[in-house]
Amino acid sequence: MSSIGQDTSKFQGWVAYDKHAADGHMKWGSFAPKPFENSDVDIEITHCGVCSTDIHTLRSDWGPANYPLVVGHEIVGNVIRVGKNVVDIKVGDRVGVGAQCDACLCRKPPETKHDFSGCQECKEGKENWCPLASTTYNSFFHSVGSGNAKTMGGYARFHRCPSHFVFKIPPALKSEEAAPLLCAGATVYSALLGGSSPGYENLHRHLRGRRVGVVGIGGLGHLAIRFAREMGADYILGISRRHGKRSDALALGADDYVATEDESDWMTTHGSTLDLIISTVGNNISITNHLQLLKRGGRYVYVGMPGNGGALEVNWTLLVLKQIEITGSLISSPVEMREMLQFAAEKGIVPWTEVVDMRHANRAMLRAETGKAKYRIVLQNHRPSSLRARL
Repeated sequence: MSSIGQDTSKFQGWVAYDKHAADGHMKWGSFAPKPFENSDVDIEITHCGVCSTDIHTLRSDWGPANYPLVVGHEIVGNVIRVGKNVVDIKVGDRVGVGAQCDACLCRKPPETKHDFSGCQECKEGKENWCPLASTTYNSFFHSVGSGNAKTMGGYARFHRCPSHFVFKIPPALKSEEAAPLLCAGATVYSALLGGSSPGYENLHRHLRGRRVGVVGIGGLGHLAIRFAREMGADYILGISRRHGKRSDALALGADDYVATEDESDWMTTHGSTLDLIISTVGNNISITNHLQLLKRGGRYVYVGMPGNGGALEVNWTLLVLKQIEITGSLISSPVEMREMLQFAAEKGIVPWTEVVDMRHANRAMLRAETGKAKYRIVLQNHRPSSLRARL
């Protein structure tokens, strides 16, 4: 059912035409969304978080971007149209879309060109690990009806995507709070789960008895501290390069703080004291010193994405002598996303945000790149859209 009298073939947003867009040169203009299908939802965007992934993609840091494109994958807004096959979402619902907007979903012809019915990841409800997972921008949809359309993100007035990756926002969360949870929150939440959910009723004690370190007190790191605290961690250590974020880390729930470039004895003081480290930094660094903090059998989970890719530098002797596990984690599955939003609403886990008018998206993106934002910038659409005015 639709609240719009007709389909819309053009949306408007901040379009990037080349890598110089990352320097503040995105241009407001029209772009074509995917063809509307019976499983789709149209969202009038009210808020969209700014993520470092947006900047890296615009710059083609992780491979050539498919210009023109619209970035933004922390989308919150109101549903204005639903396909006839959509269940549990209706016109008027406040919803969000994170960093993923499609996967093979075990579909087969005629829905898709190829038979994906054997996909183990989608069968197990781990769509975020599907080999054909489509990011919310700079990727493609898989259904035949989509015409292999390009995915376009949330620095815009509207967003269209399959309802499978659209999530209701709990009433307790403000829209500007919910937006960063859809990527930053989902990423650290999944990393803290460690690959398997304890069940919602046990989330508050999932980390009980464990000592957790968080490397990087920024957009992801500040939420990692909050989630770890509410998951029952016995002790949380904030880890950053300088002392400047000490008070923030403690206010967020950390028990102690290490400034690795300002303190000379931190490895000795905190050596072999942690069970788990979540690293949120987005650059190539040596993690050998961080590994000194882990107990035998400790786990180091990397969720940061270096802009230029590359390898982590690590002393393999530590891995052998301390039986340390190094792994990575990436966003949340749809099941985890709903669980995370519910848990955040119940426990009052909200990001620290700066809200900026969508008109100033270029300026906001440049500020985010400086690392001076506290700690997530969220774009907000203020002006009523011409489409909404017709409703």
